Amino acid sequence: MSFRALLFSPNFPKSPPETISTRNRPNPTRSLFRVPTNSPHGSRLFRVSVTEGRRRSGKVYADVRDILDSVRDSVEFKDALDDAASSEDDLDSTIPWWEQFPKRWVIVILCFAAFLLCNMDRVNMSIAILPMSAEFNWNPATVGLIQSSFFWGYLLTQIAGGIWADTVGGKSVLGFGVVWWSVATVLTPVAAKLGLPFLLVVRAFMGIGEGVAMPAMNNILSKWVPVAERSRSLALVYSGMYLGSVTGLAFSPFLIHQYGWPSVFYSFGSLGTVWVALWINKAYSSPNEDPQLRPQEKKLIVSNCISKQPIKTIPWKLILSKPPVWALIVSHFCHNWGTFILLTWMPTYYNQVLKFNLTESSLFCVLPWLTMAFSANLGGWIADTLVSRGLSVTTVRKIMQSIGFLGPAFFLTQLSHVNSPAMAVLCMACSQGTDAFSQSGLYSNHQDIAPRYSGVLLGLSNTAGVLAGVFGTAATGYILQHGSWDDVFKVSVGLYLVGTVVWNLFSTGEKILD
Repeated sequence: MSFRALLFSPNFPKSPPETISTRNRPNPTRSLFRVPTNSPHGSRLFRVSVTEGRRRSGKVYADVRDILDSVRDSVEFKDALDDAASSEDDLDSTIPWWEQFPKRWVIVILCFAAFLLCNMDRVNMSIAILPMSAEFNWNPATVGLIQSSFFWGYLLTQIAGGIWADTVGGKSVLGFGVVWWSVATVLTPVAAKLGLPFLLVVRAFMGIGEGVAMPAMNNILSKWVPVAERSRSLALVYSGMYLGSVTGLAFSPFLIHQYGWPSVFYSFGSLGTVWVALWINKAYSSPNEDPQLRPQEKKLIVSNCISKQPIKTIPWKLILSKPPVWALIVSHFCHNWGTFILLTWMPTYYNQVLKFNLTESSLFCVLPWLTMAFSANLGGWIADTLVSRGLSVTTVRKIMQSIGFLGPAFFLTQLSHVNSPAMAVLCMACSQGTDAFSQSGLYSNHQDIAPRYSGVLLGLSNTAGVLAGVFGTAATGYILQHGSWDDVFKVSVGLYLVGTVVWNLFSTGEKILD
């Protein structure tokens, strides 16, 4: 109700209204009036400013403002600020900073640490295999068989791990995986001394444990991380794999020279116990299960994440009928063929082709993985920035994955033209560095297109990636017996080009499955 209408209404008091406060100033005069109304509040409070005309014409000018409107405006403005503020803006200064650290990023860092251990335990074999093959008289074909045996188990738990994570939660599944592969790592020297069949079985068992890690991580981060932080969080977690390779390659030669090759497996495997203790105490499968999560952060996560209840059934027919799903599967295969070959055979390449000794081979292998760790986080920051500035998720995913395919393809083709070890290492580093942009491409796409089934979908596509590892690692040993390293790289380049075409034709960043 306007003040003009109120003046002529029956509700307006005929006697002077109740004056709440008055400021007597020569000109103008301001007063507050409480006036009974039919509003739910019972009465309304008005501020009236009265000013006499300059020429004493007898006119009085009144500026009336509804105080309730002012209060409402200020309250709404404050609510808007509260909604816009992140959970960190409301932190109590009396609470220690380590307790104020966002819990979602605690989860991300723990996943990062799990993937660090994952690749430390995986890559140590690529260094230890050199003295082991000398001790046990293994030929290149046998070495390729041993390297590929890891993927036998890894293949088995991709889809199973995704189903398990989406039904019972990522905390239990990832915890199981770390315990399983850590035990298998510790048992590796014992199995090798018992005989080749035992070693193959233990390596396959190790693959079973590591196979559930990616689907479980994808499931738990889809519940904890807002969409605007998705690329950065995934890039950080996957960079743990690269830094795990760096750590494993850097420390393995030292341990081998000082204590023998079995020490690598004993020391790396035992680190899993520390991680498991932290994981049990700090991690939860979703924000709703964490009793210590600050309300402000919980509100931020829940309002920016798609709510995911444990699924009961999986619509396999619907999933497999979508072209973007097949784009993920094919692209994952093409990507992992080159990546796993470099992961398992790079030290051998440095040793046989570039004539580096064991220590030099491992140290030079560190550079490409360091480059990947840096590039993955750089790519994540670029991708999130592009999305926040209005570029479609589909466009961002295609740009980042195209870099992840075409970059490695270009630099691998240059290896046959370089004449110095330094240039060869540089080409390897650039190849791996551009490869890491895939973390903001296909590896972020599972949560884009099917957030409720992200664990299952990652298990499905990573199954194809594991098959690339199985066939690619074994095929490399065969190719090297009958051909050259140039032939190995040509196959990888061809698959990178196929992946580029398929990805840009059929992928999307929009949700296609509810």
